[in-house]
Amino acid sequence: MTGASDPVVLVAHGSRDPRAAAVTEALTRAVAAARPGLLVRASYLDHGPPHPGAVLAGLEAAGHRAVVLVPLLLTAAYHGRVDIPGALAAARDAGLRIPVRVTDVLGPTVAGPHPELLAGLRRRLSEVTGDRSAGRDGAVDGVVLAAAGTRDAAARRTVERAAEALGATLDVPTRVGYASASPPTAGEAVTALRAAGARRVAVATYFLAPGRLHGSAMESARRAGAVGLAAPLGDAPELARLVLARVDESRHTA
Repeated sequence: MTGASDPVVLVAHGSRDPRAAAVTEALTRAVAAARPGLLVRASYLDHGPPHPGAVLAGLEAAGHRAVVLVPLLLTAAYHGRVDIPGALAAARDAGLRIPVRVTDVLGPTVAGPHPELLAGLRRRLSEVTGDRSAGRDGAVDGVVLAAAGTRDAAARRTVERAAEALGATLDVPTRVGYASASPPTAGEAVTALRAAGARRVAVATYFLAPGRLHGSAMESARRAGAVGLAAPLGDAPELARLVLARVDESRHTA
């Protein structure tokens, strides 16, 4: 069974964009600062190093008896279902013996979107709208949740659930827009809200870090007339608390 002092390994997808790794390292520091004494390490499935297997092996060599692994993913699509189990299996094949508890992804689970995820999305949105309650005073009357996109229908439904919950907290209509793999684009989602009567549509960003897909979604929305483009969640304090919530949940069920 994993314990309260077990180290935590964050696993990001990785990107050729150096800003993505910088954001992951910043989030790693934020998680550690939010729980003093907890050892937190970053790793990358691609465009690393370090790879998760190398980090896990190093922790085992240092004498740790168990590790909690947190996927820095907003959907349980291919990277969560295939890449992370594959990385762990490769580490086992290479000789890893300590228990590794893999938490849920950061996006919605069967219980729905975590309150800290919604709070983080609202924070980033407020930074570009200047209004934490978005549409309630008329500053913004529509929100697009821009996401990377996936062909996994179940994963897309979790993004839609996040958008619905975000819209409910903001009291404005919301739509999802994708950067790849599935329609509509973020720009098309902005256009649809404007056609339905919205005049000031902002974009909430369902991305953890900047990169090509995030940039594509933001440019699409900007061209469609979005009035505010939120930054990625990055090292928002709400995201750090969400990571720790996933860690705690995994320990309670271990």
